[in-house]
Formats: sequence, C-alpha cells, structure tokens
Amino acid sequence: METQKKHTKSLAILVSLFFMWGFITCMNDILIPFLKKMFQLSRGESMLVQFAFFTAYFVGSFVYFRISAIKGDPINRIGYKNGILWGLVVSGLGCLLFYPAASIQSFGLFLSALFVVGIGFTLLQIAANPYVAILGPQKTASSRLNLSQAFNSFGTTIAPILGGYLVFHYFAKIGQPLLDASGNTILTDEGQAISALGVQLPYIIFAGIFFLLAIIIRFIELPRFTKNEEIEKGSGALQYRHLVLGMVAIFMYVGGEVSIGSCLINYMNEMVGFSEMKAKSYLAFYWGGAMIGRFLGAISLSGMQNQLKKGALMVLTSVATFFIIFGAVYLESGTGISFKQFSPFLIFMVINLIGFKIGKSFAGRTLFVFSLINIAMLIITMSTNGMFAIWTVVSIGLFNSIMWSNIFTLAIKDLGKHTSQGSSLLVMMILGGALLPLVQGAVADGLNGYHYSFFIPAIAYIYLAYYGLKGHIVKNV
Repeated sequence: METQKKHTKSLAILVSLFFMWGFITCMNDILIPFLKKMFQLSRGESMLVQFAFFTAYFVGSFVYFRISAIKGDPINRIGYKNGILWGLVVSGLGCLLFYPAASIQSFGLFLSALFVVGIGFTLLQIAANPYVAILGPQKTASSRLNLSQAFNSFGTTIAPILGGYLVFHYFAKIGQPLLDASGNTILTDEGQAISALGVQLPYIIFAGIFFLLAIIIRFIELPRFTKNEEIEKGSGALQYRHLVLGMVAIFMYVGGEVSIGSCLINYMNEMVGFSEMKAKSYLAFYWGGAMIGRFLGAISLSGMQNQLKKGALMVLTSVATFFIIFGAVYLESGTGISFKQFSPFLIFMVINLIGFKIGKSFAGRTLFVFSLINIAMLIITMSTNGMFAIWTVVSIGLFNSIMWSNIFTLAIKDLGKHTSQGSSLLVMMILGGALLPLVQGAVADGLNGYHYSFFIPAIAYIYLAYYGLKGHIVKNV
C-alpha cells in the first residue's frame, strides 16, 4: 500500500511535466503566424519553426543512443530523476533565449532557442515516458501513459487560448511595435500592432516555471528504478522488429499531428477568412480533442472490469471535458462566440466513442481504427470546402489522442534491459515533427494553398493503420 501511494504521488508530479511540455510545444503553432509576419516568410519557411524544434529531438536522442551503445545506458547510471532535472534546466535556458532573439529580431536565434528547448524536452521524454510505464503493472502501462498524455493535451489545449491571447493581444500592447524588413509596423489580422514583449514575457514566465519545477523535483523523493547488474553496451534494442517498426510509427504520428496543427491557423484564414484570434479557438479544439481522447483512452485501457460503468464514465468524461474546453474559449473570447459555433464537434465525439468501442480496449486495434478514421477525415477535408472542411480536419485531434501512448507501449513491450535505449530511439523519431510539416509547407507553396496538401499527413496515417494491425506484433528476429 505504501509503495502504491508513492507511485501515485510520483505519477502526479510527472503529470505536471507532461502538461508543461505540451503547452510549450503547442506554442509553436502560435509562433508560426507571428514569425511569418515578423520575417515575411513563405509557408515553407515558416515551418522551419517546427523543423528546428523537432530536429532537436532527433539530435538529442541520437547522441543519447550513441552514448548508450558505447558506454551503457545513461538513464540507468544517473536515474530517471536526474534525467528529468537536466531536461527541465535545459528547457528553461532555451526559453530565456527568446528574449535576445526578439530584441534583435533574429530568425536564426529564434530557431536556436527552439532547438535548445527541444533538447531539454528530449531528455524529459526519454526519462519520463518509460518512467510512467514502469510505475505500475505492465498491463495498465498504456492507461497510465494515456492519462499522462491527457494532461499533456491539456497543455496543448490551453496554449492556443492563453498563449495566443498573450502573444497577439495582452503583451503585444506593451513596448514599441515591431517593424518588418520594409520598416512597416507588424500587425495582426485584426490590425493590432505587436511588440517584441509579446513573445519575450511569456517565455520568461515559462523559463521560471521550468526552473521552479526543477527545484521542487530536486527535493522530493521519487522511486528509483535502475539495475544493479553490469550495464550492457551496444545497440541491442534494434534487434526487436516491433520496436524498429514502432520508430517509423512515431515518426509518422508526430509528423502527421504536427503538420496539421502547424498549418491550421493559416489554413482557416485561407479557407474561411478567420483572423489569428478567432482561428486559435478552433486550434484549441484540435488539441483539446486529443485531451478528450486521451482521458477516454486512460479509462478504456484501464483494468476496469465493469463495462457498463466504464462506458458511462467515458461518456461523462467526454462531455465534461468538452465543456471545459468550450468554457475556456468562451471566457477568453467573451461574447464573440456561441455554443452553436462549436456544437458540430459533438458529432465527432460520438464517432470517437464508437471508435473506442470497436477498439475493445486493445492498444493495437484502437490505433488501427483511429488511423482509418483520420484517413477518412482528411479525404473529406480535401473533398469539401468551408466550415465542413474545417471541422473534419479539427476533429482529427480526437483520434490522434491515443496514438503516442499506444505506439510507445506497444513498441517497448518486452524490451527488458533495453527499455531506456528503445525509448531514446522512439524519441529520436519525433523527427517526423520536423520533416513532415516542412514537406507539407513546401507542397502548400507549390499548390498555392494548404487545402490539398493534407494528403501528406494522410500517408502517415496509412502507415499507422498498418502498425496497429500487424506491425506491433512481437516477433523474434
């Protein structure tokens, strides 16, 4: 009982980390239109924001993998807690770099700051994901990761609402207006001038939160999971077929999810003329959908035996979470929005619940079903126009929800002593978030719009359907 209490406390602490890196990651979707205006970037060039951030995951994880292959697993040497501490400190330092980047209006320094933050998040991902997985029975590992990822999604849901308000409205009014390369005042789509403090002050606050979390975690006790036997060297994790295919799955999932989220604000402006302040509310539902689905995934994949009770809890949770998202958007936007505007999202929530029912609490099967639904949604988006196209692409967040957690736990299953190394390889493949948005941005430039560029993430979901159906099956190589 004492051990279970300690694990519950540890999981609660880790949840705050998942929230913060979700929040900061989704802030990139706010930075893209901001920097696009500041530096007069093309669609493809603006996606360098995601390229810099997610390339850091690849570089950091590759370095980690090489160290583990040559000298042994670093996490096994220093412990998960120290890995998390290093990640928090590096992330905080990266956030501080936004101040000089905005002061001298250097796009290169902005990209460097994002790269440093990404390196910090790499350490957090490598340490925190397997740590959550082992904080309890193997059979409920997906449930715990879905719960943690739900709070990660809470961060990505709040970021467009709060972050967009701070960057494009509240802090934008403070200080001297920014000028573009032509000497003109940089304006939002609604005609309001924006200042350097619009990005400087939020990221200083974020840095302070990271440093505060590091101090708190430094002085609390967390269970230590390391092995006493001699640390094995080499790249033994790569002998597992389901891990290697899982690496590709993580690449495709992150790439598809980030590609869609990165272009949504600009896509809504192209499709229906929404300003940044209006579009960010719909972006909140894209990321909020992932939060809803992850809470449902935590319930669906838990050990709860009473199916009627489980189903009722899932319905109540989905409805309650929807109104939390709507309430946050309403409070921030005021009387400018109505329930009717966002009510179509409820239809897709019903489809999401049906998808969970078909998945029958199996991680692989649910991944397969949700991937097929996303493929269908993207085809509908490219085949229609107006708000119908907007809602089908926004609703994809609901079905992205369980993908990270399910892929991760399926990929590290039965890795044993190679678990941390396998985790670093999976985190390395977050590189998909750097490359696929860049590809979609370039395609959108070629097609003179984002509308038909959504076939890029559709390709990613086709692979994910395969991994959920067959690719995750453990086979001896």
